Amino acid sequence: MAAAPAPPADRAALRPLAWACAAFAGGVLLNCDRVPAWTAATALLLIAWRLTTERAGARLPGTVARALLALAVVAGVLWRFHTLNGLAAGTALLMLMSALKLLETRARRDQLVMVGAGLFLLLSACLDRQSLARVPLYALQAWLCCSALAVVASAGFGARAALRLAGRALLLALPLAVALFLFFPRLAGAFWAIQRAGEAQTGLSDTMSPGSIVKLVADYDPAFRVQFAARAPPAEELYWRGPVLHDFDGRTWRRTSGVFHLRQRLQYLGTPYRYRVALEPTRQRWWFALDTPAQSPDTNVLLTYDNQLLGAEPLTEPVSFDVLSYTRTRALEPLGAFGRQQDTTLPPGANPRSLELAQTLRQRAGSDADFVQATLDYLRTGGFVYTLTPQALGADAVDDFLFDTRAGFCGHYASAFVTLMRAASVPARVVTGYLGGEWNPIGGYFVVRQSDAHAWAEVWLQGRGWTRIDPTAVVAPERLRRGVFDLLPDALATRVRLLRGSAWLTGLLQRWDAANAWWSDHVVKFDYSAQLDLLGRFGIRSPDVRYLGWAFVLALLGWLALIAWHVGRSARPAPPDALARAYTRLCHKLGRIGPPRAPHQGPLSFAATVTTHRPDLKDSVYALATGLQRPSAGRRTSRSSGGRLHGWRCPAPSGG
Repeated sequence: MAAAPAPPADRAALRPLAWACAAFAGGVLLNCDRVPAWTAATALLLIAWRLTTERAGARLPGTVARALLALAVVAGVLWRFHTLNGLAAGTALLMLMSALKLLETRARRDQLVMVGAGLFLLLSACLDRQSLARVPLYALQAWLCCSALAVVASAGFGARAALRLAGRALLLALPLAVALFLFFPRLAGAFWAIQRAGEAQTGLSDTMSPGSIVKLVADYDPAFRVQFAARAPPAEELYWRGPVLHDFDGRTWRRTSGVFHLRQRLQYLGTPYRYRVALEPTRQRWWFALDTPAQSPDTNVLLTYDNQLLGAEPLTEPVSFDVLSYTRTRALEPLGAFGRQQDTTLPPGANPRSLELAQTLRQRAGSDADFVQATLDYLRTGGFVYTLTPQALGADAVDDFLFDTRAGFCGHYASAFVTLMRAASVPARVVTGYLGGEWNPIGGYFVVRQSDAHAWAEVWLQGRGWTRIDPTAVVAPERLRRGVFDLLPDALATRVRLLRGSAWLTGLLQRWDAANAWWSDHVVKFDYSAQLDLLGRFGIRSPDVRYLGWAFVLALLGWLALIAWHVGRSARPAPPDALARAYTRLCHKLGRIGPPRAPHQGPLSFAATVTTHRPDLKDSVYALATGLQRPSAGRRTSRSSGGRLHGWRCPAPSGG
């Protein structure tokens, strides 16, 4: 049965419910971009409906209706996520079930449950994203929830009093939170590594069709940041290796799955570069590194035979690692039969005109190196154009590009070049990754963005081994030193074009990015090893978990001492003001010439007692007592009367 209608609520009765709904709504808004739109919209509509019904005194749904709605909510979440596990599904279910709780909020306990739901949604948002931009939002939500707790617990609290009390409590808790963050021993791994089903993937993949990389050019988000220990390589050497693609079906290049064999021995040439990479999460397994890494940076990362860094699990959290790389190498072993067969295979019958062109160029060349140069010359002088908006290609995509459209992006040139190499039995493969990076002088690092995505080729040359060849560079050589947006500014979104068009906004963006990088490195990625490093800075040799425990205990004792001092200071009675102190001195002086003031006597009563014994003091004593009897005069009376009392002298008795 439906509940009986209640009388319309007055403003004082509505206030606790409104604050509880506000706390819950704040949690919904923090997660609205991570759950289906209908989930957040349903929760917000129920909040508005509940406040309306409370104001109007309308009846709430009965038990049967609430049970059916709860079953519908669970079914909806299962239909959308196919599970109730994971952060996204769990957040959506919590949001909807808490919103249904509004249908039965009558007592204070129900309102406290809604505030608790707002706090749990805050925790969900914190587990999902820890970016610096969201920190103020999280702080405001915590403040709002604590203020709502104060109002619900005591309906007499006004808005200002509740906000003031909550703010003071949060400030007092802040030192304890810092102590927990710095010194409470952390478990290996991240306890928030919860399944994040349904998230969009960004960045490169293990397939490439001509033109597919163009989709990333419009994405201005950072892919990773790189800080070199010493001098950085020249701009034309900043090739960041990602997936290496070997298989080709005539249109799409794919990474060979499940093929792992021994990595060739290499001779490392030139300057070694040591640097640190801070990768953003992509839900991919690629760990990007400069050209040829000398070794794997992590035990859970494989350095493959084609020099990829391949993680054991997809990246769901930011990760930082140190790498040593070389940009020039020489193979110390010949290419094996499997490698040669793998990287010279082409689909039968596809792109016949390209195969004929390759045979013609190879017959004129004296060696594989000469053939590579002849192919590059063909691209350089053949009227090819670098563009982000190429025409669509047919079934024989390479033929259409080389002989018809002659306009494309890096994926077109890498695909066509490798096809021509393989058509002449020269081992070649496509390498995808990123080229270049934007220097941030504030943080002293390079920002490599998704828009820097690039594709190039590697060919096997006798006596040299795998050699990097970038066919895009012969068509647009300035691409090696300048980003895509510098070459083709029209590719920028309007928002990004405005940012990059202003030196002041660009500098502001660099400062913000540097702040984000610091936050990510020193806060988000602060782990057990970072805790031990912190203890080492305090002069502790060979720190371990015991020292962390002692450091936390000392910090906790310091925080308890701070709280004790604050409580003692708050409980201490306020000192008397100047007027009260002056009145005490007056009573002490008058007590020397007459009876002392009784505890129950006020200023006028005590003045009457004094003048009974000293009639000569009647005028002056009554004037002072009358001034003391007028507290409404405020601070001005306090100052003037206090000064008069302080300067008053008790005259000597006139008689015996």
